[in-house]
Formats: sequence, structure tokens, C-alpha cells
Amino acid sequence: MAALGPGGYARNDVVEKLPSVMAGVPARRAQSSPPPAPPVCLRRRTRLLAAPEDTVQNRVSLEKVLGITAQNSSGLTCDPSTGNVAYLAGCVVVILNPKENKQQHIFNTARKSLSALAFSPDGKYIVTGENGHRPAVRIWDVEEKSQVAEMLGHKYGVACVAFSPNMKHIVSMGYQHDMVLNVWDWKKDIVVASNKVSCRVIALSFSEDSSYFVTVGNRHVRFWFLEVSTEAKVTGTVPLVGRSGILGELHDNVFCGVACGRGQMAGSTFCVSYSGLLCQFNEKRVLEKWINLKVSLSSCLCVSQDLIFCGCTDGIVRIFQAHSLHYLANLPKPHYLGVDVAQGLEPSFLFRRKAEAIYPDTVALTFDPVHQWLSCVYKDHSIYIWDVRDINKVGKIWSELFHSSYVWNVEVYPEFEDQRACLPSGSFLTCSSDNTIRFWNMDRSPDSHWQKNIFSNTLLKVVYVENDIQHLQDMSHFPDRGSENGMPMDMKAGVRVMQVSPDGQHLASGDRSGNLRQVAWWCLVYTSQLGLQYTGWIHELHFMDELVKVEAHDAEVLCLEYSKPETGLTLLASASRDRLIHVLNVEKNYNLEQTLDDHSSSITAIKFAGNRDIQMISCGADKSIYFRSAQRASDGLHFVRTHHVAEKTTLYDMDIDITQKYVAVACQDRNVRVYNTVNGKQKKCYKGSQGDEGSLLKVHVDPSGTFLATSCSDKSISVIDFYSGECVAKMFGHSEIVTGMKFTYDCRHLITVSGDSCVFIWHLGPEITNCMKQHLLEINHREQQQQQSTNDGEWSSHPRQETYASMPSEICSLSPGEQTEDELEDECEPEELLKTPSKESLDPDPRCLLTNGKLPLWAKRL
Repeated sequence: MAALGPGGYARNDVVEKLPSVMAGVPARRAQSSPPPAPPVCLRRRTRLLAAPEDTVQNRVSLEKVLGITAQNSSGLTCDPSTGNVAYLAGCVVVILNPKENKQQHIFNTARKSLSALAFSPDGKYIVTGENGHRPAVRIWDVEEKSQVAEMLGHKYGVACVAFSPNMKHIVSMGYQHDMVLNVWDWKKDIVVASNKVSCRVIALSFSEDSSYFVTVGNRHVRFWFLEVSTEAKVTGTVPLVGRSGILGELHDNVFCGVACGRGQMAGSTFCVSYSGLLCQFNEKRVLEKWINLKVSLSSCLCVSQDLIFCGCTDGIVRIFQAHSLHYLANLPKPHYLGVDVAQGLEPSFLFRRKAEAIYPDTVALTFDPVHQWLSCVYKDHSIYIWDVRDINKVGKIWSELFHSSYVWNVEVYPEFEDQRACLPSGSFLTCSSDNTIRFWNMDRSPDSHWQKNIFSNTLLKVVYVENDIQHLQDMSHFPDRGSENGMPMDMKAGVRVMQVSPDGQHLASGDRSGNLRQVAWWCLVYTSQLGLQYTGWIHELHFMDELVKVEAHDAEVLCLEYSKPETGLTLLASASRDRLIHVLNVEKNYNLEQTLDDHSSSITAIKFAGNRDIQMISCGADKSIYFRSAQRASDGLHFVRTHHVAEKTTLYDMDIDITQKYVAVACQDRNVRVYNTVNGKQKKCYKGSQGDEGSLLKVHVDPSGTFLATSCSDKSISVIDFYSGECVAKMFGHSEIVTGMKFTYDCRHLITVSGDSCVFIWHLGPEITNCMKQHLLEINHREQQQQQSTNDGEWSSHPRQETYASMPSEICSLSPGEQTEDELEDECEPEELLKTPSKESLDPDPRCLLTNGKLPLWAKRL
């Protein structure tokens, strides 16, 4: 991760003297001795001062990764000295300590997705291979998390890498279009031996004495001899000497796993084929014996000194004796596909078997010789670590269940002071193309009624849309196996977007693909590729009951939005690729109030705004922004267009700040444009990405309205000061575009989700968090002052007239030097602070507005 930019600004609007955001950093003041009640337009801002490079990099750090992108055993490895497990997650190496359930992370500074990795025998280094043009083989210091060496010798990608047991050499195998096999003297950064391979290589393994290594692949088992190749006194690269294994009648098999024997079996080599054959070669490369695993498909294997573990389809891992190939036992299967995670409260639940259940295929294995633990990765992107010290009494040490496909959206569950919450504090939800919605919580309190399940420390619940489990297994990385009927999987399945209602009781979600099926749980909108209508479902979170089924759109639903409680109305708006916006009345059982067809192309974002008069703002691929106001009519509620802004660039996303006065829009030209929600005028335009390529895809304003986060199609994430436009931090780590992001209500984390199937939880540094909290405290202080003045003034002089307190506008203004005259006029107008609406107004009871409903729970308690 890298953080760029000298810093940003955060404003302080408190009347009395406040401490600086950063200890020892003086705050810049508008006046030397502020009066008790300064004018509305006077501000002061505290700058995040330029800091040393190491301090800047720590402004945002990666705290947790919920996801894995390992395709086979080349993406999974174990530290032989500590037992820590390392696996791939996009452009990040995750180093897991299963005992303490803690992660460390190594970032690929080249920002290319990682394809293979391996620990060094002493555990001090990790070697990685990557995808993309001119991929590098990199050596990383595990303790320092820094790159030690970079070696370029492949064209298209690196399929597998390995250290020699004596740590002198590294072997890297390119993809089948590259076909280059390189042996590196990594300390000298030179290729000492190289050769071409005529077929796809899937796996490789070193012999215990480092004298040779074995590669396997399509009709391929080949022994490569290092001593013969490198002992000649030749400066430069020499041809790598290789000899094929003598396969006999098994020469047509595709071999997908290989492991050289250890200890007494050091002279033997074990291979496994996709067709389910376990083979043993002797030191003369002759196929000595083979056995049928009696499975439809096998994919990986690993060995200890005494045991051989073969990973197979349907969650099967078979265990054999190394010296005799005698079958010993099967490892316990993991969860079955479609399991109700929330029901797994007892350890015995894991070992229960369900009739006709389908289990995820095993795709990667690695063995920990220190603790005698076996780590397994399954095809649904779940990970299990098993204790195999006694194969007759195998126990589970650690496990996690992750999304297996594109993650499209993330939502943070709202906080409540009372018992209305259906989920524990700090929970968030993600939805994916694997047809699931998952409920996560990073820090569950002991008194929560959500008990800890046996499958995951962070996953609370998995909801399977339509009880559909066919998309749970990742088929994208397994072209050799494909689907069972030979047809490609439908890659447009899954839940595209979701929204939690402000009261936390309902969840609406939109499907992106297609088929009309019976709904078992909940989820809003499904489409049909045959031109039929989308169908939607809304469900209560607490009991997961379906409330209503709504027919909505003819194409993929792209955005959903609930109205704010301050408006006094409970509406749900859905917008789609079919260019329509439907407004549903939640209180009337989601009856349709209005359909809007202003846009001429896909609608990319829709938001409700306003503390007093409810507004709806939408933008789309037609480069238009529509501002609408609600009006009450005899036949119901109608939104009437008030402003139309036509830009010269496509608009991909937008978000509204806490004051409801400004809307930030992410644009194709990498700029963030800020508009006034009332008059539609553009107030600001600044860079939303530090790069010179790509488009801004997502924008999200933090709960205090101080910073915004953006994602660019170059896969970078930026945290930007909302008022000055300065970049506070820049992060990377995802290997696909970032499809959703949310700040948490405690102002401590940013959650991002991506097409690489991973969820990243970023920890915000104290400078950023303190700026947010300071701003929220100021907003809280202003609201309390406004409430007091309202109670003392308007209510006493007009006892029968309803008076409404809106959010003080100066909270979100720019500094006086950066404002136009129109802005200063708007913000200094006293009528904007206190307004008396007409009887026809749509405003609710004023008590709804004075509950500080927009503030996080910790700010309310002050």
C-alpha cells in the first residue's frame, strides 16, 4: 500500500477553543480570540500536515482480508518453521496465524495480480509470481514485508514457483503461452539454467536433496536435474537438462499435482491426475505403482514423511501411507453447499452429513510439519485447517467461508440506541455473483444474541438467493474441468445491489441476471434474459421472512435507495439498466407510487436528499443529473423535475454528505464534481484519482462529511478531503475493479469489495479518524444549539405553529477564500437555519428531526 499527497484539510466549527486533531499541531484560526457566537461564515480548518514517508503510509493500512484467490496449490503455502499459512488475495499475500487468527499482508508493489507463491525452507522469505505483461518473480522479506529481489524472465504470467531446499535456487514456470522454465540464482539475480516446455505445466516440486525437481501437466511428468545443468563452469544461462517420466499406459493423463517424497521416501515422486489416479515414480523415473482413488476427479496432493493427502471432488481428501500407498482414511468433509452457517453452533454440526448434499471440491493443499496441520482450500473459496496428528480423530483448527465470485456491493448496518437492531453493532453485508448475501461482523460482543458459529469467526449468516447453489463453486479458473454438462456457467448470476432500510428492519436487493424462480429467503430484484420482468423480494432481517414480491424492471437493477427518516416518508427507489426509476411506498406494502423515465441510458446512481423537502437525485450513462422534488397530489406522491445538469462525461456514481446540501459525483474523466442539491449548481471539481488512466467508478462520503473515498478503474482507492480536494491517502491491493466501498459508523474503517471476490477492511489512521470525530462533535454541538434556540424562540412565540430545524448549513461550507459570493449568500442567510413550512408541506413531526438520527451512536451519547 502506498499513501500519496501531503495531506488534506478538516474543518473545526466549534465556538469554544478546541484541541488540535493531531497532538502538537496548532490549528489555524480565523480569529485570534473568537467571540462567543461568531458569524455563520467564519471557519477554521486543521491541516493534516506533511509527515515523513513512513507516517504518511500509515494513514490507511490493511487490517483484514476476507477472501482468497488461490486457484490451486501454487497459491497456497506453509511456513515450515512457524506453521503460518500464506495464500493469495488479489495483489496481496495474506500470511495467516491460525492459532491467534491474525493476518499479516505483503503488497505486490507492481499492482499486478499474484498467481503463485512459496515459502523459503527457513520461513524468512516468500517468492511470488504474477500475471500480466512481463511478469516478475519477486522475493519478499516476511518480517519486513519488503521486496528483496525482482527477476524478469517471463512474458505472460507465472504458473508456479518454488525455493530449492538448500535455498540456493528458485524455479519459476511460465504459463502455457510462455512455456519457459527458469532456474534462478536469486541472490545474484541471474538465470543459471533455462528450457522450454511444450505443454501446460500445472505444478512442480523439489527433491529433498535439491538435486532435481519435477514438473507435471498435460500428458507431462518431467524430471529436471540441477547438478548436471549448473556444475559446468559456464558464465550465463545453460540449457536445463530434463528427462521424461516413464508413464507407460498412463501417458494420456493430465497430471495436476506432484510432491517429492520426504525422509525414507526421498527417492520417490508422487503424482495425481485429474482422472483420479495416484502414481508413484522411483528414483529411475519409472512409474512403479499407481492406484485408483475412486473419485470422479482429483486436483491436488501434498505429502509428509509418512502420509500422502490427495484432494478430490466433493470435498474428499484421501489419506495414504507414503511407503506402501495403503489407503488409511478420509479427511472429514467441510460444510455442504448451501449450509446455514448461523445454525452451526455446536462442533458436532460440522461432522453431520446431509443426504444428497453437494460438497465443494478440494483445489489446494499444504502441510504444516510443525503442528501436523493440513490446510485445505475448496472450490467455493473456503479454507479449513485440520489437525491430522491422529488421522482417526481429526479436528478442525480454523476455517473461513468467503465469496467465490464477483462481490458487487457492501452495506454497513445502521446503529441503534435501543433493542431494534437485528444485527450486532459493527456488522456489514456483502452481495455477490455467487448468489449469496453474507453478514459479517469483525468484533462481536460477548453479550450478543448472535452466537459464534463453528464455521467462521467473522461470518454471521449466509443467505442463498432462491436456494441456488450452482454458482457457489468458482468455475472461472478451472477450464480443464468446466461444468459437469460441458456447458459454460452463467457468469451473469448473483445479487447486484442491496440496501438496508434506515430502521434496520428490511433489506432490499437487486439481482443482475435472470431467471424467475421461487424465493426461499429474501432479496429484491431478479431479471430474465427472455425479456420477462424483474421480480423483487423484500425481507425482514430478524426472521428472514419474505414480505412482498415486487415486479419491477426488464433489465439488471443497478441501484437502490431508501429515503431518509428525517423526511417523514419511507420510500424505496429502484433504478435499472432499462432506464426506469420506480418509487415504492414502504409503508403501503411497497406499492408503486411513481415511475420516472427521464434518463435515456442506464441509471448508475440514485439518492434521496433533504432534511425538510424530500428530493431525489439520479445520474446515469446519458451524462445527465436530474434533481427532483416531491409534491403531494390527490393520487399520491409525485417527484417533479426541478433541475437538469448535462455534463460532457459519463457519470458512474454519487453520494450525499451528512448535511444533505452537497452531492459528490464520480465522473469518467477521473474528476469528482460537487453540486448543490437545492439549486443544482456545481460548487467544486477536483481530481478523484492520482493516476492518469481509467475512470472513477465509485464515490462514498464518510459519516461526518469530512472525507470521501473513490475507486478508479485502475484498481486504486483514494481518500480525499471533501472540501479541499487534496488526496489524504491512496491504497491498492485488489486485482479487479473496486465495485463498492463504505466507511464504518465508528469512523475507524473503510470496507472495499471487488471483482476479485475479496473484501478488504482498511484501518484509518488516527489523523483521519480524529478529523471525522471532531467534525461529528461539531455537528452535534450545532444541532443542540439550534434545538435550544428553536425551543426558546419559535415554539414559545408560535405555540400552535410547527417549526422545523434543518442541519446548519455552515458545517459543510468551503473556506471563505474558496467560496463564491452566491455560496456565501446561501450559507449566511438566517432564514435557512429556521423555516416555517406551509400546511401542504411533506415534513414530519419535528421531533423526528431533532433526534440527531444521522449521527453515529457514540456521538449521540455525548
